[in-house]
Amino acid sequence: MADSLVFEPNPETRQEGPATSEDAALIEGLRTFSEEAYETLVSRFQEPVYNLVYRLLGNSPDACDVVQEVFLKVFRNIKHFRGGSTLKTWIYRIAVNEAHNHRRWFFRHRRQEVGLEDEREGCNRISDTLAARDVSPFDYVFDREKHVMIERALAHLNPTFREAVVLRDISDLSYEEIAEVLQVSLGTVKSRILRGREAMRQQLAGRLQPEPALEWSPQPAEWRHA
Repeated sequence: MADSLVFEPNPETRQEGPATSEDAALIEGLRTFSEEAYETLVSRFQEPVYNLVYRLLGNSPDACDVVQEVFLKVFRNIKHFRGGSTLKTWIYRIAVNEAHNHRRWFFRHRRQEVGLEDEREGCNRISDTLAARDVSPFDYVFDREKHVMIERALAHLNPTFREAVVLRDISDLSYEEIAEVLQVSLGTVKSRILRGREAMRQQLAGRLQPEPALEWSPQPAEWRHA
């Protein structure tokens, strides 16, 4: 594919754009093996990195394994971080690349295996939340059904488009940040998001539209006693 991702030999050591002062303090703490810095890193990035990797892979146990590898790479390579980009885009770049590597390994070695256990067992999905108390059971089930349909449509996207859509619509990165993470041009980012959204729209066409409401009005009193 002409606009496919180019994964460089050492993506962990290439950055663009300035790092924030908050990033700089955290990076310095990690370089000096500060326990507080480690806890801050996990608190800030564990959930968003998991949500990103999960949606790129669609498998909870695999996502857990990849997230662990992502943080290992962060710890091992933090000394090489030059502060040319934000810490977030640097970590997200590692996460996307690790998900790509895992997916490639999976298709080489495990695609013939059949999983017998529930994919969610053994790892609590961080993104799961309880329904709000003011949401009716009907609305909650309907929202869950919509969520499942959207997740399935996302999983069927071309991985190249899925990465861009997830980074934009779920991780809420700017186009510029996505270009840094994927190491592609801004125009390519916009093209992938557009094509990914259109592919999802086609998959979901007609499936998320609410059923037409039945028109009803109270009957006059004399009708009820006719």
